[in-house]
Amino acid sequence: MSLEALLFQGLNGLAQASTLFMVAAGLSLVFGVTRIVNLAHGSFMMLGLYAAWTLATSLGGALGFWGGIVVAALGVGLLGAVLEVAILRRLYRAPELFQLLSTFAILLVLNDLALFLWGPEDLLGPRAPGLSGAVTILDRRFPSYDLFLIAAGPLVLLALHLVVTRSRFGRLIRAATEDREMVGALGVNQALLFTAVFALAAALAGLGGALQLPRQPATLTLDLEVIADAFVVTVVGGMGSLPGAFLAAILIAEIKALCIAIGQVSVFGVALNLSKFTLVAEFVVMAVVLIVRPYGLLGRPPVHVREGGEPEAPLRPAGTPARIAAVAVLACLAALPLAATGSPYTLVLATDILIAVLFAASLHFIMGPAGLHSFGHAAYFGLGAYATAIAVTRLGLPMGPAMLIAPTAGGAGAALFGWFSVRLSGVYLAMLTLAFAQIVWSILYQWEGLTGGSNGIFGAWPAAPFDSRAGFYLLALGVTVAGLLALRTALFSPFGYAMRAGRDSPLRAEAIGIGVFRVHWLAFILAGVFAGLAGALFAFAKGSVSPEIASIAESVDGLAMVLLGGVHSLLGPIVGASVFTWLSDTVSRTTDYWRAALGGIILLIVLVQPGGIMGGVGALGRHLRRARP
Repeated sequence: MSLEALLFQGLNGLAQASTLFMVAAGLSLVFGVTRIVNLAHGSFMMLGLYAAWTLATSLGGALGFWGGIVVAALGVGLLGAVLEVAILRRLYRAPELFQLLSTFAILLVLNDLALFLWGPEDLLGPRAPGLSGAVTILDRRFPSYDLFLIAAGPLVLLALHLVVTRSRFGRLIRAATEDREMVGALGVNQALLFTAVFALAAALAGLGGALQLPRQPATLTLDLEVIADAFVVTVVGGMGSLPGAFLAAILIAEIKALCIAIGQVSVFGVALNLSKFTLVAEFVVMAVVLIVRPYGLLGRPPVHVREGGEPEAPLRPAGTPARIAAVAVLACLAALPLAATGSPYTLVLATDILIAVLFAASLHFIMGPAGLHSFGHAAYFGLGAYATAIAVTRLGLPMGPAMLIAPTAGGAGAALFGWFSVRLSGVYLAMLTLAFAQIVWSILYQWEGLTGGSNGIFGAWPAAPFDSRAGFYLLALGVTVAGLLALRTALFSPFGYAMRAGRDSPLRAEAIGIGVFRVHWLAFILAGVFAGLAGALFAFAKGSVSPEIASIAESVDGLAMVLLGGVHSLLGPIVGASVFTWLSDTVSRTTDYWRAALGGIILLIVLVQPGGIMGGVGALGRHLRRARP
């Protein structure tokens, strides 16, 4: 390919970089000041694009287009302020993971709000008045609007730089980024500051979305798509660094643009299609940056670093009453096929719940006792499911050996990714696990010869005697119970105590001879093993697998299950997965706006009891004990 063609494609990358920067800049500001990882930030960009489309198509003309972009950004900023005051302000003192769950719930609500207002169809906006043509650059026609976007990014960066460095508001932002507790001690109205920052961040995301009006359609999937890219840009640049976000946006956009421009290359005689690399390029970059420089290109280590995990009461073995109750519940579950003879779907839903319970328990194993917050646990679930499906359909293996391959695949993936991930902590650990999960998703999506690509693999059905609904349900029950007992045994072993010691006080644990890295790495592997086993059950339950089972949405669902039930309770993932799966199924069959209903239920639980369902049950039990005469 000629140099001119590469330079021309680089211009396309610069246009995309401007939008990435605007969204990531807002995300970086919110995290820097409030310490909230806002999963709903991509929704603000989506709503900005939808609002700009409405204003441009209803008003018409240049005023409708350009005025619509400004009004859309301001409207989204106002919405962000309302959400911060109404919901997030109540959660600033809650554990960070519950703040994450609340923003996920907001994402669900805003997605269905867009569905209600604009419908399910993609909406393509009009051309920009005055910039609808093209100019000749390097003997090629380049859209005038893209040149405008290339200039818009640096202008927004300059404006933000002036605000942050030359105004009192900017000084407060910088001070809160360094030490927000000290800012509050000095008499600054933190509530007002947080609201203003959240509104500014939402407006930036809305502006980035509105400016995409002539370039891409408004679609309901945009929120999750853009939040992944925005997280990457924010982390690669350095959390809280606006210049870092701008540099990272250019770096990632240019890498993706050049991959498209170069296309197919030959490496050691092997043909590689680099254009497919665009799906995972930014996550590879993020993984490399986090491994080499954990705080990003222009980021700085935080001044105050939490030494251990969230404090919690010591784990205690179940007493006799609890064991009797567990046996009774297990007996009822084993008898369910007899009680559900007239309702086959009951067994289908019950099987889905069992699979979700095992998946959530494996994630809880590292989130709670180990304090390792993974945003990419679906990778090991997907590896296990695909390993089983490939073993059955491609290799012709029987069901038993195929199921044994699944935990091996999940554990191997966790061993590889965990070696790098457990060296980090906090949001950087979460983002690195997200990057590795997206790499897995990309491989599953694009390796068509082995994985079937976007179509997936079909025909992975269970063999006799598990080829009936009742038979497979009982198998899933047995595997899930065995997995839960194995994880519980590990928690109450010396290994489990060492794992929690490394979470609570890494320095003291190292001082008494505990290898914290080794223990947490082994815990990561063990969690991957049981996630892979859950994936094997999923493959046989559905008879097919597709790349979506390793997607960001699947990982977020796992987080929601654990947090909904309670991360500091051994029953938390069991209860959370059961409630989440049942609610998702029941509400989705009741209304088209099931995401909003589910999000509203999650928000209600988080606002009433941030400790999750089991945290609320525990608080109620303590209250009743104190009330006894």
